[in-house]
Order: sequence, then C-alpha cells, then structure tokens
Amino acid sequence: MHEHFDRLQPYPFQRLKELLAGVTPEPSLDPIALSIGEPKHAAPEFVRESLVGALDDLEIYPTTGGTAELKQAIGRWLSRRFSLPPLEAEQHILPVNGTREAIFAFVQAMYDRRLAEHKPYVVMPNPFYQIYEGAAYLAGAEPHLLPCLAEQHFNPDYYAVPDDVWARTQILFLCSPGNPTGAVVPLETLEYLLGKAEEHDFIVASDECYSEIYFTEKERPIGLLEACRQRGDALYRRAMVFHSLSKRSNLPGLRSGFVAGDPELIRPFLRYRTYQGGAMPVQVQKASALAWQEESHVEMNRTAYREKFRRVLSILDGVMDVQMPDAGFYLWAGTPISDTEFARRLYQEQHVTVLPGSYVGREIDGVNPGANRVRMALVAGLSECEEAARRIRAFCESL
Repeated sequence: MHEHFDRLQPYPFQRLKELLAGVTPEPSLDPIALSIGEPKHAAPEFVRESLVGALDDLEIYPTTGGTAELKQAIGRWLSRRFSLPPLEAEQHILPVNGTREAIFAFVQAMYDRRLAEHKPYVVMPNPFYQIYEGAAYLAGAEPHLLPCLAEQHFNPDYYAVPDDVWARTQILFLCSPGNPTGAVVPLETLEYLLGKAEEHDFIVASDECYSEIYFTEKERPIGLLEACRQRGDALYRRAMVFHSLSKRSNLPGLRSGFVAGDPELIRPFLRYRTYQGGAMPVQVQKASALAWQEESHVEMNRTAYREKFRRVLSILDGVMDVQMPDAGFYLWAGTPISDTEFARRLYQEQHVTVLPGSYVGREIDGVNPGANRVRMALVAGLSECEEAARRIRAFCESL
C-alpha cells in the first residue's frame, strides 16, 4: 500500500476547511452546517437501552462472522424490503463495522493484480464517495470514472461504456441512491450491468446506504439483489450490496452495517476480515439486530426528511438550480458563481456551510461534473434547515 499513498487526494472536508481558513463569518448569525452528511435526528431509544443492557458483553470476544441472531434479522429485513425469498444468512450475509470500512476492505480483498497485463479498473461514478477512489488506489488498481451529468439524470451513461472498458474491469461501484446526487439507478440499468458483469466476469458492488430515505412508496429505490432475482439469479452471482444503520436509523456512531450477496464473494471476504480484525462488538450486534427488525422509527425518519425537502425547496425556488432528488438527504444544487466561491462567500456572509461539488468530483478531459454545484445535506432539524434556506436565498439574491 505504501507505494500508492501519494496518489490519495485530500478528503473533501479537509479541502473545505482550507477553503474557509481565515474567513470570519457574520458574527450576528448562528452557524448552520449543511456540509457533512451526518444525521442529526434522534437515535432510537430502544437501541440506547439495548447497548446499556448489554454491558456484560464487554467480556466476550465477538466473532468476525457475526451472531446468528443479527444475520437472521438482516436476512428477514432484506427479504421484506427487496421482495427476496428467504436468504441463507450464513452464506449470503456478513455484518461489518459500517459501509465505509467495508467498502475499503472489500476492494483490498477482491482486487487481483495478477489478472491483466495492464492495471484492471475499478469503475465508479463521478462525482463519488471518495472511499471508492482511495480503496482502488491503495489496492494498486486504476480508477475509471464515469461522469454523472444532468442530461443523464445524474447517473452515468452505462450504455455508452465500450466493451474494452468492461473487459478491463474487476469491480464496478454503484451508489444508488447517489451521493451526492440522490439519483437512483433504474431496474433495467441494473439488469444491463449484471449482464455485462456476467459477460466480462467482474463484480458489481452496490453502495445502498441511502436506500431507506425516500419520499413515497412508489419511489422506493430498487436494490441490486432485487435486480438479480428479476434476472432469475437466486445466488446473486457477482453481486454485493452494502447497507448501514447510519442513515436508515440515525446511528452513525454505532458503526454497524452489513454486506450481502454472492456466497463466492462472502467466503473470501470473511476470511480476509478474520485476519484484518473486523469483528463487530457483541453489544453492537444485539442492538443492531433490534434496529433491523423495527420499521416505525425509519418511517418517522422519512416523514421528517420529506417535510424538510418540501419546505427548503419552496424557499429556494427561483434563486437556485435545484430539484427534488430521487432519494437520500442531499440537495445537488447548481450555483450562479463557481462552487468554491459560492461556498466561501456563503459562509462569510450567512454563516452557512455547504460542500463544493468539485471537491467530490474529479476532472476528466477538462470536465469536473461536480463543478458549479454544491452539496447540501438536510440533516439538521426542520427549523434549522428552513433558516439555512432563507439565508441561502438572501445570499443568492444579493449576487
């Protein structure tokens, strides 16, 4: 890994900190942060109670494969949520310490440098969650970025990817709903990509950690495993999905999620993690099993986000290029000036922090798909999000 460290780019929030260094925000205004996707809704009380009640489990070594109780709870949730037949939990599911850790570890475990004369690709959307890129670099892979443009509804044009790229691909990362765009990959596209994976023998890794923040049942995002079943594949070949309690249940500090899919991928990933030391604490597993079994707090979460989007978009109407996303809790808004200047001046004049879109994208052939956009995370309470929107409107009107 060490030989690839210099390829890692600064994390977006480090770049934002540097952008805002030396700027004095308007002192009469309280700060409002829309920059970090950290849920601020209350964590479920039953999770807190479970953690406290399981303190005696501090004396127990956790197993890397996870408890049967947790894996069965996850399996039942997957079956309900994505209309899947009952899953063999031991074969198809592996608990992990959040999707960030799992995505990074998965690339290290699955990427094989020996399979091609040239560096095989890890393909990903652009803009993206930066862990995809960092994991690829440190595995010795070559990231291949596909632009997410407005004319393609902020999804890559997968149908335009030539076969010589797919032939060189080892892992394809999807993010659906997308971070930062909120775009959902439709069923027919998922089926097309699974067909390409079968044809060219690569893995489809789908980051679905925002899948439970949607706005109507009709708009409920489809998942990759669901697409496998639609194709008649009961083993979920070459498919792996990543899910987390961070966004679904407002539990980012619990560091609890899972991967699920092809048993031929689960087995070597478990072996890798056994050596890596990625076991989830027993008390976290117990609390997580309860969270995956309870849906009322998730429905309340969706209701809160739905109202925030409704009110914020009504305030921003006419002053910003911004629309309701398919799902997730981000607004991917066009800016009337450069995204970095917008973010810096908004912070200075209105004490509101947003993330420049160019910080989560990469320039390819002279184009950064994140340029002249900002990501706004509607994670705070309703009144704070409304106040932020009013300040953003006032700022835009002053330009």
